[in-house]
Parts: sequence; structure tokens; C-alpha cells
Amino acid sequence: MTITTTTTNRPGVVALRDPRARDAELTGAKAAALARAAANGLPALEGFVLTTAWSHRGDPPEAEWRVLSGAGAKALVVRSSSVAEDGAQQSMAGLFTSVLDVRDWQGFRAAVDEVLASGPPAELGAGEAAMAVLVQPYLAAGWGGVVFTADPVAGRTDRMMITASRGGPSAVVGGAEAGWTATLTRRGRVASVATPDADPLPNGLRRKVVRLALRAERVFGGALDIEWAIDARGRVILLQARPDTALHGAVRGPILGPGPLAETFPDPLRPLEQDLWLSPLADGLRVAIDLTGAAPQRALHESPVATAVRGIAVADLELLGVVRPRRSVVRILDPRPGARRLGAAMRVGRLAAALPDLAQQTCERVDTDLAEIPPLTELTDLALLTVLDNARTALTAVHGYEALAGMLGGKGESAPTAAAMALLALIPPWIGPPPTAPEVDGAALPIGDGAGELALAREALRLRARWVQELGARAAWELAIRLTTAGLLADPDTSTLLTLDELRTAVRHRRLPDDLTDRTPPDPTPLPAEFRLATDGFPIAVSRRRGRTDRGVGAGGGTGRGMVHIGDNPPAGSVLVVRHLDPRLAVVVPRLSGLIAETGSPLSHLAILAREHGVPVVVGYPDATRRLPDGAVVQVDGRSGEVRQTTETEEHR
Repeated sequence: MTITTTTTNRPGVVALRDPRARDAELTGAKAAALARAAANGLPALEGFVLTTAWSHRGDPPEAEWRVLSGAGAKALVVRSSSVAEDGAQQSMAGLFTSVLDVRDWQGFRAAVDEVLASGPPAELGAGEAAMAVLVQPYLAAGWGGVVFTADPVAGRTDRMMITASRGGPSAVVGGAEAGWTATLTRRGRVASVATPDADPLPNGLRRKVVRLALRAERVFGGALDIEWAIDARGRVILLQARPDTALHGAVRGPILGPGPLAETFPDPLRPLEQDLWLSPLADGLRVAIDLTGAAPQRALHESPVATAVRGIAVADLELLGVVRPRRSVVRILDPRPGARRLGAAMRVGRLAAALPDLAQQTCERVDTDLAEIPPLTELTDLALLTVLDNARTALTAVHGYEALAGMLGGKGESAPTAAAMALLALIPPWIGPPPTAPEVDGAALPIGDGAGELALAREALRLRARWVQELGARAAWELAIRLTTAGLLADPDTSTLLTLDELRTAVRHRRLPDDLTDRTPPDPTPLPAEFRLATDGFPIAVSRRRGRTDRGVGAGGGTGRGMVHIGDNPPAGSVLVVRHLDPRLAVVVPRLSGLIAETGSPLSHLAILAREHGVPVVVGYPDATRRLPDGAVVQVDGRSGEVRQTTETEEHR
């Protein structure tokens, strides 16, 4: 099975069993490693490679496709195999594209085109010929995952680390699932488990994976990062082997996650948006936590409170009370935290009494300031920069008061929320052409007396925060248009890749960073729901589930029953299951029978809106998108947080 191009004597297509497939310059590092593994007796799937010498102008070879797929009877996987990936210095894991479950000839052609279009980047100094395409049978795996033959977190070569998940390894590799993660000895004994509540890989299969990993390490002569899968006959199949370049260093710091911020920032934030909105939010939360004594000073000092990882806004889940921090013996016996809480309690008492008036005054001040701002097109460049600076200052204050209202108002307190009050807050902020938003009454909303005054204050402050965010977005966009008109920027959207300091320099000195043309928007790769950062900034998923896992936190709305739907456009009467409470879901909430989210708060705008429509909501349900099958019928209790799958017998009663 070999085709030779007309422009070179190097083969355009080779089988993995062909000795020439071991040449990484010809077949790319991924395919060459698998060919080498197969030649040394390791269990790898058969396949063929469209080599770096293959002509990309015509169709891929139909004859080879027909043989491997049985003329379309068996699904294939089409994978990148670049000479730039899987190297000893950098793996470039996940940078290039793989297309799974390719079923027919047209799909195969499209998959080859998609893989070729995915890279490599021009800055690597590699041309089009540096990308090969690896084609293999698609394996519907019972288990799959990753094993490192050296512990990539602690850097220990006497330990191995394994992550396993039911099905193939794609969910684990992509970071969508934490899976079952454990540290192993070189003999395969479990030394520690990072995710005790996940389904463990059975002992027999674990031993098989370890044996494969050790054999592969001997073949390649060093620590490896191995992707593996278990086929229908219980055999461990080697899917990929590359040098272990992911020794991330020690994992430290707090547990982070996107949950509390996902409703406000559902999409990755670009650098300018992070500076304009996320930094003031972190500052406001820090002040609120400090005033209430909700966290030790050292933890508050060492925590980012809120930051961006891969552009995605995340928060310290321990500081915000989403995750309960572990207590050491030293902390248990330390009398100072109690004394500090006593002092904080005195401040909290005064704050709780004064906060409604403070919030009222803040809302009135924001409304007055917003009303006095002239049309942005009439402001000078320097005046627009001043608007951005003042907006950041206002956001810090508003977020701080909003956090205090939430912390002091009590878990059961929920403000009556009118639709006019929440409409703009349910549109995520972004820098770009102003969205078509529903009109919102700009008059000051009174904060009345009564049991719900702190909750109502919080809602009023939330709305002001969204107004100020919108002002900042429009001011930044006006500056971007002016810089583009002046010829400094290629297009206005490029401005979002600048930091705020870089935008100031561009406006004042007409100077841009040298590397601006190389910058790209953040990749919307999902983060784990809970993770810690390694010393090199890599997110390491953690699991802290305790007790019952068939329920989350009830967010109200009564009870409901419907068919689980995962994805866009849920049909009427379904129960929508999501990772986070995206504010753009507001338009579909009224037609749902239930809403289940892996993260989120009962006080989020979306939860409030759902309650007003009588839609039961459960938040904080662990791994909901993985554990609740699409199409299953479930009973959702918005009071207790319980989610129960109903049986076929129950459905026909």
C-alpha cells in the first residue's frame, strides 16, 4: 500500500507497518512513534499515513481508505502528525486537529482537509509539507486515558501518574473531565488517589496499562506521556507515545474554578477585557472578604481571588465558600482565627446596618455619573481613557458592595426581580459593536426596607456593574475605531489583544507592541470545574466530592420531570443540563421543565429568572454533563437539589 508522488521519489502514502513510516521527517512524529512501537511488538492499531511528501492538491487515496474502512463499513480516525509535535523539548499536545468517527468517503476527504488546515504555525519555520496525516481505525473504547511514566506534578521518576475515564481518552486529554487520577508505584500499586469519588480503573486493567507503559519506556528510552485505550476484548492499545515534556512542577495554591463567574463571563476574556472587568472584580471581592473576616489574612494575601486561566475567568472557590477548605491541626489549635472573627463580627454588624444606605448612595452616584457622560463620539482620546480608568474604579466599589450584600444577606434571602431589572445583566459584556439590547429603565431603583433589602441591594448593584461594564466596552471600542481609522490597527477587534497599559501607549504615543501581530484570542478550551495550578500555570484537575453524588444545591422552582438535553436549542419540556449557567440561556428558560448545572449559585440571575417561571433549578451537581445521559428522563427537585433518573416502569404508570 504505497503511492509515490510525481515530484519526489519519497512515498506519498505509506502503511504504518512499512519501515519507512518510522522516519519522523516523512510521517511526522506521532505516526513515526506508533510505527516504531508496532515494530517493537507494542499493541498499536494498523493504518496508513499521508506523508509530508504527499501532494495536497488532489483527493486523498480512495483505495487505501476502502481497504482500511471496509468501503465505509468501519469508522476511522484522521489525526495530525506534524514534524513539529511530540518532540523532546515540546509536545504541542492538542495544538493540531484530530477528527474522530469518520464514517464515509466524503467525511474522510473533509477530515483530511481539516487536519491539514490545522497547522503547523508559520512561526515554527515549517512549510506545508511538515504536516502528515495519520489514518487508523476508530476504536470505541471501554476505558481510555493517559499515563505518565514519571509523575509530571511532583517530578518523581519513581512514580507514575494515570488518569482513566470510561470511553476513549478524548474527554480527559481535552480537560473536559478530571477522570480517575492516581499516583502509582512503578509496580502499579496505587500510592494516592486525587479523585476518590470517580469510578476507578479496575485493578486488572490498571496492571495491563502499567505493563504497557513500562514496555514502551524501554523501547523509547525515557519518560513518556502515553495515550491508551481498552478495546472490546480487554486489550490495552497504544494510541500515542511522546516524550514527557509536561513535568509541570509542584501543584500549589487554592482550588480554582469558573463556576461563580461563568454567568457573568461565559466566554474567554481577551487581555483588554480582563483588565477592564476582571481586575476590578477581584479587587472588590478582596476588600469584601477582608472586611468580613471571611478568610485568613495569609490566604487572602496569597490568593488571586479572581483571575483568568487560558482567558477563562475563574475564582478562588475556597475563598468564596464554594469549596470548604481543609483544616490542618495547626489551624484547629490556633486561637487567633476565632479572635479575628470576633473583631470581624463587630464590623459585620455595623456593615449590615449601613449597607442598604451605602448601596443606595452608590447606585444613585453611578446613575448620576452615567447620565452626565456626553456621547462618546464627542470625547477626546484622553477623555475616553479617563472614562476607562473611572469605570474600573466604579466597578471595584460596586463589586465590593455587591459581594458584601451577598455575604451579609443570608443564603435564603432572594430579591423579587423584575424582568426590566435583569435584562441587561443577562447579556455578557464584550468589546465590539454594541449588541442590540432591550431597553432598561435608567432611573434609580429604590432599595426599600424589609427582610429582603440586602438582596434587593445586591440586584441593584449587579445591574449598575453591568451598565458600567457596557460603558467601558463602548469607550474601548470607540478608541479602537479611531486607532484603526488612523492606520495604527488593522481592524478594531485587534485592540482587545492589548492590555490596558498597551492601549494607553497606543493612544498617547501611537506605538504598538512588537508582537501584536503574533497574538491570538484565547482558545475556548473548557477548564475542569475544580483545579489547582502547577508552577508553570498548567491546570491540574481535582475532585472534592463528598457524600451523596445524586444531588446538587436546590435553587428553587419546585419540581419537574423531563428528558435530559445536553447542547443547544433544548426542546420544550426538556431538562437542560449544562456545565455553567450561561446568561444567554435566559431566552430558553421559560420552555424548560428543569435546569441542572455543574456549577453556579442559587442567587445567580439565571436561577432567579428560572424560579420566576416555575422552572426547578439544581446547581453544583457534580459532573452532570457526564453522569446524566442525553435522552434519559429525570425528576428534578429544586428544593432539595435531588436529581433522580426515572425507570421505564415509572414512566408508564
